[in-house]
Amino acid sequence: MTATDAPSNVRIEDGVLRVAVATAANGTSLDIEGITQATAALREAGDDVRAVLLVGDGANFCAGGNVRAFASAENRGEFVGEIARAFHEFVRALDETSAPVVAAVHGWAAGAGMSIVCLADIAIGGTSTKLRPAYPSIGFTPDGGMSWTLPRIVGASRAREILLTDAVLNSDEACRLGLLSRLVEDDQVQDEALRLARMLAAGPTASYAGIKALFVSSRTNTLSEQLDAETASISAAADGATGREGVDAFVEKRRPDFSSVRDA
Repeated sequence: MTATDAPSNVRIEDGVLRVAVATAANGTSLDIEGITQATAALREAGDDVRAVLLVGDGANFCAGGNVRAFASAENRGEFVGEIARAFHEFVRALDETSAPVVAAVHGWAAGAGMSIVCLADIAIGGTSTKLRPAYPSIGFTPDGGMSWTLPRIVGASRAREILLTDAVLNSDEACRLGLLSRLVEDDQVQDEALRLARMLAAGPTASYAGIKALFVSSRTNTLSEQLDAETASISAAADGATGREGVDAFVEKRRPDFSSVRDA
């Protein structure tokens, strides 16, 4: 998939895969068609994607699932299950990508939107950004991996409180808890996230992939096993094209050019 043949809400530009997870068309609810297209792009684009940028096209990052569509479905359980399965394929693809994932979180990130924020490597929020699980308010349980990611970010006790009380988290609290990486002014959120995604896309991609792989292995490894994984990873990095360019540039006192480097 290239920038020219991708749909408008899922496109690749300068190595950055931009995904609009919600649009104004349905009140900034989760755009499941766009999410499905993004899943395919994540799995098919390969080296074309060097960073991922998640945005909301509208007043909010993502206000959650389309509750009006849930209400009008002939078989609500079947309909919501189909939505969840499609959404979860996107979550799996996002979790599996070796590219850094940046989220530009403006306005509300509720329900599925908050779940997506929890999946980002770096989430840039605005001073007016708010997060809310929103599932209990309609009698639902979480999807998008929130029951797995949230305890790992904020701790099990705090995660239970947030979910069970359907807490509204303002930007300062979300940043303090680690759900948002840092805050900027509201009108700077998308620009700053795009700047960061472009910077990462021009950076040491193989190094980022190795870092993310180590984070994944740390989910189940003992410390001793993780030390072995780090030894293997840093050894491979030292022999790779990215590592060679980085070391050589340091010794030669020049800026490394990672944008043209590809590791096998």
